[in-house]
Amino acid sequence: MTAVLTAVTEDDVRTALGSVVDPELDEPITDLGFVRSVAVDGGTVEVHLRLPTSFCAPNFAWLMVSDARDAVAGVPGVGRVVLELDDHSDSDLINAGLAADAGYRGTFGHEAEESLDELRATFQRKAHTAAMERALTALLRAEPVRTEADLGEVTLADLPAGPTTEALLRRRATLGLPVDGRAPVLVDAAGRRPDRAEVPLAVRKARSVRISIDGNAHFCRGLLATRYPGAEDDQFPRADDRPLLPVLVQEVSS
Repeated sequence: MTAVLTAVTEDDVRTALGSVVDPELDEPITDLGFVRSVAVDGGTVEVHLRLPTSFCAPNFAWLMVSDARDAVAGVPGVGRVVLELDDHSDSDLINAGLAADAGYRGTFGHEAEESLDELRATFQRKAHTAAMERALTALLRAEPVRTEADLGEVTLADLPAGPTTEALLRRRATLGLPVDGRAPVLVDAAGRRPDRAEVPLAVRKARSVRISIDGNAHFCRGLLATRYPGAEDDQFPRADDRPLLPVLVQEVSS
């Protein structure tokens, strides 16, 4: 029997790229406007990516472009992927390394870190912390009778259904943390719960991580639109799992 080839469409490719998350900003590169162009010619796909500045960290850039290449290569019907990063200080090096399938260390040589695994794990831990804070802060908004001191006893079953909780569950699964309803929400990346006296501080630390990630993402969106006029038309509003929650300020008695 003759195999039936799957016709690849631009929508297929962009959907695949939507699964690629900027490691530092914890948002899909399609939402951020980092996908400059997609061209499909039969089984050959050419994708160009862009970043807010020419000096974004090379290791961050490599994580993004290599993940994007792998995502596109996994689309049924794709036979060849040409993926290039435009206008970066290391574009030539990165693009040549991708084309040769040289890997990070093979591309950057002695300048490369021993491994990108720990860098990726660091970003995954931060993404979990931010998602956890969003879920807990949303719970405080919905149930004002609760206080920060009570959050150490909150379990996953206490969280309302919706995109914010779903995002937290995905990030917990990535880290291998339990996702059953009895599991406590306020834990670190290793699943450790803070003592009751440490709960308010743990929540504040988590909030600082979330604010940092959200602030960087907002800043980078603006930088991209400044660097590439019209790029804002390629950006999508922030996902429903990360509403812009104001900072909670509580009075501290003297």
